Amino acid sequence: MKKIILSTFITLLFTAISFAQTYTTPNTGVVWTLDDIATASPTTITISGNNYSLLENLEIAENDTVIIDTDLTLAIDSEILVTVFGTFTVDSDAVTITAIDETMPYEGFRFEEFSEIEINNATIEYGGGLRVLTDTFSIDNCTLTNNVSGATTSAVIQLSGGMPQITNNTISFNENPAIGSAANSAVSAYIFNNTIEGNNQANSNRPQINIGTTMANEPLEIIQNTIIGDPVNEMAGGIAIANFTGGSINAIIDDNIIQNNRYGITIIGSCDSALIRGNVIEDNNTQGDPNLGGSGISLNTSAGVMNVVASGNEFRRNLWGITVIGTASINLGDDADNPGENIFSENGNNGETFAIYNNTANTIQAINNCWIEGELSTAEEVEDVIFHVVDDASLGEVIYTPFDCAVLNVAENDLSNFGFYPNPSRGEINFNNTFGFSEMKIFGIAGNLLKTEAISEGENTFGINLPSGVYFVNFKNEKTEITKKLVVQ
Repeated sequence: MKKIILSTFITLLFTAISFAQTYTTPNTGVVWTLDDIATASPTTITISGNNYSLLENLEIAENDTVIIDTDLTLAIDSEILVTVFGTFTVDSDAVTITAIDETMPYEGFRFEEFSEIEINNATIEYGGGLRVLTDTFSIDNCTLTNNVSGATTSAVIQLSGGMPQITNNTISFNENPAIGSAANSAVSAYIFNNTIEGNNQANSNRPQINIGTTMANEPLEIIQNTIIGDPVNEMAGGIAIANFTGGSINAIIDDNIIQNNRYGITIIGSCDSALIRGNVIEDNNTQGDPNLGGSGISLNTSAGVMNVVASGNEFRRNLWGITVIGTASINLGDDADNPGENIFSENGNNGETFAIYNNTANTIQAINNCWIEGELSTAEEVEDVIFHVVDDASLGEVIYTPFDCAVLNVAENDLSNFGFYPNPSRGEINFNNTFGFSEMKIFGIAGNLLKTEAISEGENTFGINLPSGVYFVNFKNEKTEITKKLVVQ
């Protein structure tokens, strides 16, 4: 009998602890502050000066609005959830939303489909994150830190669709990734000018920005963010966009600083369009295992189209500069719309340097790039940092000539129009030497020097007595040099 009574008591106690009361606004079109809720339900919110305590679950009905428009601190009790069907606005100079007890986090916020959410100038901490089911969501100039799993277990800001706006925030040292979406959510967020650091403290195999598919006609935009890893979390990557469901990837990734993560940027699955421009991608090598990660950019698909264009990026001290896997491809510079101008330095592992590893059968256009920063490289030196058909006959070619570090961003000495003709050649080449080149060298595809010629100013003609094949012609003066590909028929 005593055992039965004790068991019943424990069950009732557990029920009392597990199911907090919920207060729902009247759904009559009211526009309320926290003071109004405290007046309507004193057991839900208590007030002491500018300090407010939320003690029960709060539900904002679909026709109602709750506004926080004064500076205050809202402390929320353990496991309490705020659910919004209507409108929730935070718009003051300094609002802090935190836990009553930092060791006992609140459940977080759940923003339901069709709700309207705008959060400005707030610190959100020690809760269970923001579950964003609505398309109408913006968060600006906020700090989100020390949040854990609760309303969302996938990211501090977990998105579900539309074009949410995430701008000018600091998102740091949370248990889960900073920003995420489900595999099939079709999210085209605008993620601009955020400082994102040390997220995924759980050290799971997830990046700090972890996005699934996007809208087909509106791009996901990740622009001017700083994304810094915590080296202790060796499994946390920088940015990942993955298409596992046959949807779309349409992305713009521009002008970010991505450092000290497991990897920099990865795109997985078919990709309709991705522009990756002007990013500084450095020291993404925290795991230290080149078989599992460490790429500045990694592209991987086994089926479908992958249209990725990269220009003006800087890759330094990653385990790999760029890895291209399966049937993926990338345009790193061509004679049409992509100027190239990517810079590579000291990307390597196990004593070898890999600016790019083309582990596909595809030909990759990659002209007008600086393959070894800080020096005027020869074709042989550049070939040594590129892994492609020369290293493995089953792989595609990386077309990397012309290349030149000194020429990048030097408009007054633009060599992009310099070339020789005919190409392909049947026995001779002609060129107009208007850049003061004094020497021409011809290399084989393996980087072996075949011929050296002194050249003069103005028009030059040289006989090419070489077997049919592909060669590289290097032109050099005291200040600069350029290398171009020659095909002999």
